[in-house]
Amino acid sequence: MSAASLFSPLTLRSVCLRNRIGLPPMAQYSAIGGHATDWHVIHYGSRAIGGAGLVIVEDTAVEPEGRISPVHLGIWDDRHIASLERVSRAIAENGAVPGIQIDHAGRKASRRPPGSEHQLALADGGWPTVAPSAVPLKADERAPREITHAEIERITASFRAAAGRALRAGFKVLEVHSAHGFLNHQFLSPLANRRTDEFGGSFENRTRFLRGVVGAIRKVWPDELPLFVRISATDWIEGGWNEGDSVELTRILGGLGVDLIDVSTGGIVPDAKIPVAPGYQVRFADLIRREAGIKTAAVGLITDPRAADEIVSSGRADLVLVGRELLRNPYWPLHAARTLGQPADIPTPYHRAFPAVA
Repeated sequence: MSAASLFSPLTLRSVCLRNRIGLPPMAQYSAIGGHATDWHVIHYGSRAIGGAGLVIVEDTAVEPEGRISPVHLGIWDDRHIASLERVSRAIAENGAVPGIQIDHAGRKASRRPPGSEHQLALADGGWPTVAPSAVPLKADERAPREITHAEIERITASFRAAAGRALRAGFKVLEVHSAHGFLNHQFLSPLANRRTDEFGGSFENRTRFLRGVVGAIRKVWPDELPLFVRISATDWIEGGWNEGDSVELTRILGGLGVDLIDVSTGGIVPDAKIPVAPGYQVRFADLIRREAGIKTAAVGLITDPRAADEIVSSGRADLVLVGRELLRNPYWPLHAARTLGQPADIPTPYHRAFPAVA
């Protein structure tokens, strides 16, 4: 039987993934004071046991004001390292590569958990937010304060320090969240960035903050370890960030030491009309891979093993990140291997649940 591309290894610098299946970062709303809990150890460890090649821990805030909600993970303090190290160890000891996404939410911070649809009132424990411009996400929300040059320097330094802590916590892949309407994406998109200084206006200016963040991170993130950036390839709104911008940006990021682009879409405004369907974002991963010459990960309602395998075998993406399906079924990769007629690395305690294929 021919080998399935989905179960071929993927080498990124010195790191080798056992297959092309990854868990994307998805908020668990279970942190206490930014610290990971037993929930995180069990949740992420289970996906490693289930056969994923890469497990990326959810968006983890580089500053307390950058948390999406009060129960989001943090990595702004050395005291967060110990709990995160428990998570990375649970992933690595069960065969997957541990990754972590670092983030600043900007105007999308101070949200009511779970979910990020509703802003948390100051009287209920919310906090003031910052953004490239004083433009609220929704008209009826309090506006963020326009970020100053000194704050840009400080937040850039916070990303760099967070990368160092991620390394000390044992993570082997680092992803910079620059999608879904959070701070890095807010700088990129004309829909959120109305600045008239060197961080606003032209494409070069709007990408300056992210370029600075990536450059700062690469100074402390080892050469032998891969760096990912997650982007929203399009805002799905006329006049917003688009796929042409994404191709140009990712060409630049590749030259700055980024190894893979995690390609999502949307999130900068709440009223975008997004044609959601199985695999609806794969075409953007394909475009960026071809036009920018950089490895990509495909995401977006990918649930069928054959469809996932086709994405890799056809060269449309190098990695498939399976989100909701892995929430429903941590052992999806094991079942996918069986569906595709591939050997599955069934954990010994689970052999009785997976009888041999005839």
